[in-house]
Amino acid sequence: MRYCLLGPTRVLTADGDELSVGGPRVRALLTTLALRPGRALPVAALVDEVWYGDEPPADAVAALQALVGRLRKALGRDRVHS
Repeated sequence: MRYCLLGPTRVLTADGDELSVGGPRVRALLTTLALRPGRALPVAALVDEVWYGDEPPADAVAALQALVGRLRKALGRDRVHS
């Protein structure tokens, strides 16, 4: 897979087909993870990046877990680890 982060965030398969990743928060999560490959990030750091400039929801941890679930569904479970 190829992740395009400059301009609109896009995901391309090895064949060049574009995958639909989801809305702006899911794309923000993907961008945050792609910029730090192979590194585990604390939940607080992910919340800060995904909701940058906005107030995170009251239950930000649950909201983040939902975004991770959507990203795994779009990319495949093996692409997003713990």
